[in-house]
Amino acid sequence: MNKIKNIIAFAIFATIIYSCGDNNNIVVDNFDHEAQALIDQDSLASFFKKHYYDATLDSVKPITSGKTALFDDSNLKSMDVSENEIDYILYYYLNNVGDPDPVKGFPTVMDSVLVKYSGQRIVNTDSIGSVAFDRNNGIWFTLNNVVRGWTHGFTNFKGGKNITNNGPITYEKGGKGILFIPSGLAYRNTGTTSINPNQNLLFYINLFDIVENTDADNDGVASIFEDPNGDGDPRNDDTDGDFTPNYLDIDDDGDGVLTKDEDANGDGNPANDFSGTDKTLPDYLNPDVK
Repeated sequence: MNKIKNIIAFAIFATIIYSCGDNNNIVVDNFDHEAQALIDQDSLASFFKKHYYDATLDSVKPITSGKTALFDDSNLKSMDVSENEIDYILYYYLNNVGDPDPVKGFPTVMDSVLVKYSGQRIVNTDSIGSVAFDRNNGIWFTLNNVVRGWTHGFTNFKGGKNITNNGPITYEKGGKGILFIPSGLAYRNTGTTSINPNQNLLFYINLFDIVENTDADNDGVASIFEDPNGDGDPRNDDTDGDFTPNYLDIDDDGDGVLTKDEDANGDGNPANDFSGTDKTLPDYLNPDVK
């Protein structure tokens, strides 16, 4: 279990956002990520004191007289995130939570989302780099396959209403805000061709729509629920030890019967079928039940 946890954790942190280029740098094994997290936290706090949100321009700008610094802006929120046993603070600026129609909840860290975004490098506490990421048209992402700042940040927003009418796909009242991502939840100490190692980032984001309870392997069990160890991270659960996490494994217990076919009551949900003597273990996770 620990082996696959380490493999998947490395793979996820090496994953980059779809259109941002390849990462060919070598990870420094002895890098002090905990110390870097504290450095990033201080850097972002200083950045927030020196910048404000300009609603007219919909942009973060250097602070000027009479403006409210992000540090004191009630729309700037934070959330605690733990990754690889390192504690981070992820910040997000909340313009609109989102008002989805039909009604949907907040996405989970395993759900698919339709988004638009524009990202920039926070060069230092005084300045912001040029646009490094830009996606003006909506694109679908699965939140477990992007940098972890996105994975967790988008869970604070909802989608909107599709008002497309004989034209480009258009949404209104979607979630809108800014993600301020410490380097440890972005490209860490490796960086990319356009992002320096240990660089904090900001993203202007719009969330248009989500696929609730995304089922990545189409086995009848939503990816977010393929978490038998209950730690909230389905990426490290591999019941049959085949180095494929359950949320991507079509036969979770390796008994030769597909998970979707271990649905004795036929309700489309294999997670509530308990035919074995161990009534705490559903059939699809019990290799003794076929």
